[in-house]
Amino acid sequence: MFNIHRSSFRYWKQRSKQPVCAKKTAEIALVKELFGKSEGSAGARSISEMATNQGTPLSRYRAGRLMEKLGLISCQVPGHTYKKTGDEHVEIPNHLERQFGVSAPNRLWRCDLYLDR
Repeated sequence: MFNIHRSSFRYWKQRSKQPVCAKKTAEIALVKELFGKSEGSAGARSISEMATNQGTPLSRYRAGRLMEKLGLISCQVPGHTYKKTGDEHVEIPNHLERQFGVSAPNRLWRCDLYLDR
């Protein structure tokens, strides 16, 4: 009848008849905006804190659910880790062993690495 499948009609009949909540739409827009401002690094706690500071109370749980619904995943850029090594160079021996005195600033020092002891 009317070229409408029964399954489509049943789905339409069972749909939620509640109007779209303006508060929920505003929260979704705010979460998108704050996530964009943070360049994708803000998580639910950060977004909830920023939203609350702007005057829209938002719990971290609500922010997390909205982020999950929108498919937003926070990603922090890892900091550079420096390699700590105390090993001496294998090929070049350390003849000075950091035992030299500086008599004046801004002077150029030169040494011969291949000294005979």
